Amino acid sequence: MTLLKSNTQALLEDNLDAIRETLEGKNVIVIGGGDTGNDCLGTATRHGAKSVTNFELLPHPPSDRAKDNPWPQWPRIFRVDYGHTEVKEHYGKDPREYCILSKEFIGDDEGNVTGIKTVRVEWKRSDSGAWQMAEVPGSEEVFPADVVLLSMGFIGPESDKLDVARNKRGTIVTVENHGYRVDANDNLFAAGDCRRGQSLVVWGIQEGRQCAREVDLYLMGDTRLPGNGSIEKRNFKLLEELAEKV
Repeated sequence: MTLLKSNTQALLEDNLDAIRETLEGKNVIVIGGGDTGNDCLGTATRHGAKSVTNFELLPHPPSDRAKDNPWPQWPRIFRVDYGHTEVKEHYGKDPREYCILSKEFIGDDEGNVTGIKTVRVEWKRSDSGAWQMAEVPGSEEVFPADVVLLSMGFIGPESDKLDVARNKRGTIVTVENHGYRVDANDNLFAAGDCRRGQSLVVWGIQEGRQCAREVDLYLMGDTRLPGNGSIEKRNFKLLEELAEKV
């Protein structure tokens, strides 16, 4: 996110040379195969990186849904996004390396990264049906790297100045009976990714609406804002009587 934010700011200020100096002619490795990692692939390519590689811990996705991935779950299938396409167009191959685990960063005497020690992994189901990862003996490999971009998922709010409890995922803990209130006796509320964890925009909208409802209840003691998944029920008979009088 540090790179993407700086790149957008440089673009708005017409000062992309500062970002290009960071990436041009460099071996860039992006760790993480999500949407943010895809943005990093495209950004590094456009700034003239020497090579662009994408590490993905999970196996190569299938072309079609697996039996353990039924609707309405998000289909875990192979996709090619714009970042993958740009890298393939410029460097001749898809940037993704699957089933690969980063073990150690290699650096020079000045503290600059020069490579990553990796090992291949394989995924197998245990007797309980859960997937388990195991390293493949003899599969160690060193990838040259001048720039490493970490894109490994949301781990909660980045600020350490928030004096609030957090769970193991790093998200803010809210009161069980008051889903968006951080303290049952305080006027502090939390909503969105910082409370629920990384999710879709529609969930962020839902969280904001429901949090607004709880704030209204806290301030006014009552609310006309709709509850979870409901709509406000209007008194149509009263509206008809008022319309006749008008």
